[in-house]
Amino acid sequence: MEQQALTLVILNGKGAGNDALREAIYALRDEGYPIAVRVTWEAGDGERYLQEAIRLNAATVVAGGGDGTINELANALAKLPVASRPVLGILPLGTANDFATSTGIPEEPGAALRLAIFGKAVNIDLARVNGDRYFINMATGGFGTRITTETPEKLKSALGGVSYFIHGLMRMDTLKADSCTISGPNFDWRGDALAIGVGNGRQAGGGQRLCPRALINDGLLDLSIITSQELLSTLLHSLTSDEQNPNIVAATLPWLKITSPNEMTFNLDGEPLSGTEFYIDVVPGALACRLPPLCPLLA
Repeated sequence: MEQQALTLVILNGKGAGNDALREAIYALRDEGYPIAVRVTWEAGDGERYLQEAIRLNAATVVAGGGDGTINELANALAKLPVASRPVLGILPLGTANDFATSTGIPEEPGAALRLAIFGKAVNIDLARVNGDRYFINMATGGFGTRITTETPEKLKSALGGVSYFIHGLMRMDTLKADSCTISGPNFDWRGDALAIGVGNGRQAGGGQRLCPRALINDGLLDLSIITSQELLSTLLHSLTSDEQNPNIVAATLPWLKITSPNEMTFNLDGEPLSGTEFYIDVVPGALACRLPPLCPLLA
């Protein structure tokens, strides 16, 4: 049997005790596929393990965790020269797994791991914020961002992605719009936004399809601005329908600029970034990623 290329699994510490994943890794090793596992404990571990993967000449690095784990690896990969970037695989082990869910990656660890190692690699876009921060799925701002940030860990553990929505209902009394201006090619909007979604992918916050038509390989961003005071009905609509909600201003743009007189916070795949000015553009085909053959987010 010819020697197989190494796969390095970078596993969020919260998923280290997953017995099904352990069995899947052992089974693939028994079949002759070399798999190394590294477990993250603190910020920066993912990037450090990626550097190790480069030294070991790994063909694939697998992000084992939620959207934040994928984001950390995507940011680290984007800093590497294109020629030396391993292929990215994804093991959905987080609370919401918004990117993995919308791309059709299996929830079962064994099936997800086999896809991450043997699936066809396709080039996908990354979104870039202010020149040095990246997101693979979505940037969200406004009320939805505050809910995602504040949702208790115990609630997330018990209820998964739905916990964000339930916590949002509990915090409706804190509802406050952000005054901002959003501009891009042939697009200019200014007003008070209850929530903003800038999508490379389609959903965030545990299944809210803020950008239901987004594609991850079209070189474009999908923008959604929730302007209506009817936030509850808007969020319910985004959970249950892929049709564009009339309370949402939508656009598809290669880049956009958001400015605000007050500090705003955006979650980039769940990772917060605060400021008063955000320039967001697309890096087309930035990463090679192993995705299902009928992935709905591919053009």
